Amino acid sequence: MTENTETKNNEIPPVWLFDGVCVLCNGAVQYTLKHEKQPLIRFVSIQSVEGRQLALHHGLDPDDPQSFLFIENGKALPRSDGVIALARHLDGPAGLIPLLRFVPKFLRDFAYDRIARNRYRLFGRKSECLVPDAGLRHRFVL
Repeated sequence: MTENTETKNNEIPPVWLFDGVCVLCNGAVQYTLKHEKQPLIRFVSIQSVEGRQLALHHGLDPDDPQSFLFIENGKALPRSDGVIALARHLDGPAGLIPLLRFVPKFLRDFAYDRIARNRYRLFGRKSECLVPDAGLRHRFVL
């Protein structure tokens, strides 16, 4: 591990495996960068070599991702569980998302799945992955 990918306590920082060509996903990454409580999250595009390996390891199709993963403390959290875990690292309006843990998981995942399956149609698709500025590049695998 490099200095950039470890926390002060030598813990592995959380990893967000995201769809790098999805407009909704890229917007969520931008929101996260602006609202992180601490700048710890490592962003891995599913289109990258590392992202493809992570996806396959966790049972996701990297060529047709239907979920993102948030990996924290060695545990991969897909779908609504991943959204809730990610939101615990954020302030602003997204800080309310963890309250969704009180909604039954099957309902949360049902809503998540509807959005995930239609995200390109509803929000669009980019021709290439997000390119972070030089100051943030060390937190991204694209």
